[in-house]
Amino acid sequence: MVHSMNLLDQQPKGNNPKKSKTPFVEGQVIAVFFKSPDSFYKVLLVKIAKTNLDWDQEKIVITGNFGDIDEDKKYIFKGHLVHHPKYGTQFKASSYKNDTPDSRKGLIAYLSGSDFPGIGQQTAKRIVDALGLNLIEEVLSDPKILKPLNLRKNQYQSVVDGINANNGIEQIIIELNSYGFGSHLASEIFNKYHENTLDVIHNNPYRLVEDINGVSFKKADRIAKKSGISDNSKGRLKAGLMTALRQLSSQDGGTYTTTGPLLEQSMKLLNTSRDDQINGDMLATAMVQLAHDHKIVGDGKRIYLASLYNAEWEIADNLNRIQSDEANQQACQTFSMHNIMGSIRKIEQKLNIDYDDSQVSALVQSMKNPVFLLTGGPGTGKTTIIEGIVSLFADLNHLSLDLTKYKDKPYPVLLAAPTGRAAKRMNETTHIPASTIHRLLGLNSYDDNGTGNTVTKELKGGILIIDEMSMVDTYLFRILVKSIPSDMKVILVGDKDQLPSVGPGQVFSDLLSSNEIPKLELNTIHRQDSNSTIIPLAHSIKDGYLPKNFTSHMPDRSFIACNSAQIGSVIRQIVELAKQKGFTSTDMQVLAPMYRGEAGINHLNEIIQEIMNPRTSSDQVQVEYNGMKYRIGDKVLQLVNSPENDIFNGDIGEIVGIDKDSKGRQSRDKITIDFDQAEVTYSRNRWNQISLAYCTSIHKAQGSEFKMVILPMVPQYYVMLKRNLLYTAVSRASKMLVLIGDYNSFLKCVDTASVNRNTTLAVRLQQVIGHKKPEDISTQSSTELALKTKPKKFKVIHKPQKPKSHVLTPELIQSRAIDPMIGMKGISPMTFMKSNH
Repeated sequence: MVHSMNLLDQQPKGNNPKKSKTPFVEGQVIAVFFKSPDSFYKVLLVKIAKTNLDWDQEKIVITGNFGDIDEDKKYIFKGHLVHHPKYGTQFKASSYKNDTPDSRKGLIAYLSGSDFPGIGQQTAKRIVDALGLNLIEEVLSDPKILKPLNLRKNQYQSVVDGINANNGIEQIIIELNSYGFGSHLASEIFNKYHENTLDVIHNNPYRLVEDINGVSFKKADRIAKKSGISDNSKGRLKAGLMTALRQLSSQDGGTYTTTGPLLEQSMKLLNTSRDDQINGDMLATAMVQLAHDHKIVGDGKRIYLASLYNAEWEIADNLNRIQSDEANQQACQTFSMHNIMGSIRKIEQKLNIDYDDSQVSALVQSMKNPVFLLTGGPGTGKTTIIEGIVSLFADLNHLSLDLTKYKDKPYPVLLAAPTGRAAKRMNETTHIPASTIHRLLGLNSYDDNGTGNTVTKELKGGILIIDEMSMVDTYLFRILVKSIPSDMKVILVGDKDQLPSVGPGQVFSDLLSSNEIPKLELNTIHRQDSNSTIIPLAHSIKDGYLPKNFTSHMPDRSFIACNSAQIGSVIRQIVELAKQKGFTSTDMQVLAPMYRGEAGINHLNEIIQEIMNPRTSSDQVQVEYNGMKYRIGDKVLQLVNSPENDIFNGDIGEIVGIDKDSKGRQSRDKITIDFDQAEVTYSRNRWNQISLAYCTSIHKAQGSEFKMVILPMVPQYYVMLKRNLLYTAVSRASKMLVLIGDYNSFLKCVDTASVNRNTTLAVRLQQVIGHKKPEDISTQSSTELALKTKPKKFKVIHKPQKPKSHVLTPELIQSRAIDPMIGMKGISPMTFMKSNH
């Protein structure tokens, strides 16, 4: 924001004869100092013609939400003076309008001017004499007031368009501001409805809930109440149902719900803020209307958001298209088993590897099928097989792995993953370029509601390999499969036992459980030396039990028992000791399930930051946002997708620059972050997109690996304690794992099987690919299909008697008598580097 300092430092003084009660400034805009790129917010310099302020200067800085402002035009601004300790004295406008004429002569001249083509002096006189001096406000309120004048069609439209262009947006912004919409949301609302904005606000503000991301039902309900819209209006009931359906999808991760939960959630929402009680019959009628409007879909007992219902069908249709394509099938049969096995043996010699039978089978099936699914737990060789598939495809098709030979055309092997870190690992393993799925598809914007830019290019190449498929949600996978040409080979790789996607669905699990796509599960653990215990622990957790040595101190993992109040002190000791041993912030990661509380992510981030990146002097640059302090060198986490910068939810970077405004204006402060794939600068209004990352949620860590993982589990996390949560967290550790907290909480995790989500993708695949009759499977959801498999009888090891040294008392904490890295004597990052060679 740029200001003229002599104006900002000026204190109001002097007298003005104007006596209006409401503070106003009337004048000519001579400069637009600042214009927000994504909202209506602007900072103007205005030459004063009239004002009732005690202000004796010729000009004044005015801030506020404004539509298109024409420099050199006159406006009337209403608001009040504000004196900011950093910005000085300004006029903060709450409303504004063009300085339009208010006399008969002035109105006639105005209407017959260049802004109103087709309107001459005589027509302008007729309009003014018929409607009076308030004609502008009356036309803005109801254009039909012009009808009795029998203007020609082009004249009628000229008057309406001219008045709206010059005055309409001001009225819209003023009203949006009066309802408490910030500049960004006000801009989105106007861009959606344009000149119809106020009609929507007055007659059915609930449309905002359906159309504008970020407008809550409660907000729309307050606006409706002011407008006198009844408690049982159709718009209100439909918006309540849509909000409830979205909430259930967000909470449970399913693609559908059933009538009971939907009605319960809807009535809870609708009956909380109003006096008249909504009943089930009213909601049933509204549900029928939503179905008629193609907003929801009912299928048997299931109720879907139309976008999710259609997404599941589109995924099934497109996978069927690829799998049944004649050219693709012929390409899969081009190479004989003799040729394939010969290439595999060559690759084994080249890579100095000896594939076992299941790995050979995976390689063969990846070449013999248009679509192939590969799953397996940690250490089972998924990454090895991805490298093998790339080498095998290249050898069979006589492709060079020297990418310099493909400068003029794209390399026919496409690699992608949901996160930048996972894509980077693919690139490091295969030496082939890998990208995020968003970048691969050319998505400029995307959110977890499936909205945003879904226009995609058709991919070009011979084979596509996607890793970390468990993280891919229904909306993103729909966009992906629509972009895959029918003759492209598709390999989808992931771990079916990890946490499902943050967004709706459980795509990879459903693809596997449908049994309609060729698949293989790797079961043999390969990434393991004689001293490794982390990978066997992960597999024990997956199978539903804790090993007998869980609380024992092993060469690569340890366990420390403590309660919630002690978690912070324990982690402080572990991190301090790890830092002394040479571990950096990149080497280690603390993972926790929840954000709040003494054992929550936010508090733990503060503790670790003061160890890994303390502020050593008052001169050290530091900025603060939402109670979080940021310094150069801090490890930070990206919280939302930002495809335009190739940065995505879950990416981790380091702050490499902080630019504080030289004049102390916080709004102009900037943070520059170096991610693996890009360096991005964030202005303060985007700092809500980042957070400290010394401790992150387990969901955010998916797709990443860390040399050392510190994992607390305490009863405070009770609602989150699930088997796949613990399994995912443990499998993030590549070399060292420190488990701390309450043993029974770890036991609760393995004892609580993860609940499958309500989805029907597997059913759709059976209908479309398997040609099964609807009546045979219409009552089975993906969850029900999965449950048909006989469950394992999980063996649970009961809590063993723990040695006294495992019990962490307050006295031991204070005296630092416990070494949190017991059993890991001499371990440092260099130890890992040596062991890898």
